Amino acid sequence: MTQWTVKDFSKLAGVSVQTLHHYDRIDLLKPSVRLNNGYRVYSEKDLLQLQQIIALKFFGFELSKIKALLTGNAGALEHFAAQAQFLEEKAKSYVTASQALKSIITEVKDDKSIPWQSIIKLIEVYRMTVELEKTWAGKVLTPEELKQYANFETSLKDRFTPKDRELFTESWLALIGEVKASLKSDPKGELGLRIAKQIMDLVGGLYGKENANLRHSIWEKGFKKGKMEGDRALAPEVVEWLDKAIDNYYRERIYALLDQVELGATPALVQSWNELMTEMFGDSEELKQEAFAAGASEGESRIGPKAKKWLQQFIK
Repeated sequence: MTQWTVKDFSKLAGVSVQTLHHYDRIDLLKPSVRLNNGYRVYSEKDLLQLQQIIALKFFGFELSKIKALLTGNAGALEHFAAQAQFLEEKAKSYVTASQALKSIITEVKDDKSIPWQSIIKLIEVYRMTVELEKTWAGKVLTPEELKQYANFETSLKDRFTPKDRELFTESWLALIGEVKASLKSDPKGELGLRIAKQIMDLVGGLYGKENANLRHSIWEKGFKKGKMEGDRALAPEVVEWLDKAIDNYYRERIYALLDQVELGATPALVQSWNELMTEMFGDSEELKQEAFAAGASEGESRIGPKAKKWLQQFIK
């Protein structure tokens, strides 16, 4: 059986003597053969174990985790799967950081000083994005939406004081309390219209028109799919009632505009229509197009022939 001193073993494996001594001290890899003179040397079995350590280190495992894995193969595949997921998330974070640096390089010219305040904000958004990936947001939002949401959350610190946020929470909880007390009433009635308007005014003021598409995604993919967590989550029956109320609220506003079109289309109506679509869907052309197409093809008598024809101009 081939045997090596620590120096020869170091050269063979491409690992420093100091590293081997460290592995020995923490009981990760000890020379397994003791000679007659008392010296301990490494064996072929030790070489195999060192190769395993090197492989696991390559995949990012910490030494404590490697030690646990090498003491027995039980659960090894589960550890591999978890590490694979960890590496994927780390790779995404590196890509995000790289994109942030590229954006800085694009904005900063040789004759300008580096905008450190902007860099600090980018880092804050980057860190926020990484943290959000671990929450409901990572399950609900696309990577682009997640970045937008991180920017939105970061901007709230500048736009709203702690008192503002406290008042928002109080108003939100009060309205949700009204919904819970009104579940047996028709969400398409006057009460539903009032609550829906108050909620959309409240939430719209928080998100702003620039994040209306984000607000829409969170409602559709988060609340309606039951993926919100903690104090953000709402009972399914509350979401269902509120969704019907909000849908009816916007339908009534749309019908009111289209009724005016039947009386005579004007440039002011085009502006009002565009403002309403932006309020509902933000800058998402895809969502707007879906609304235009649905209205133009709707068979209900609420939309007259002139209005249906008028809607065609918005369809691309």
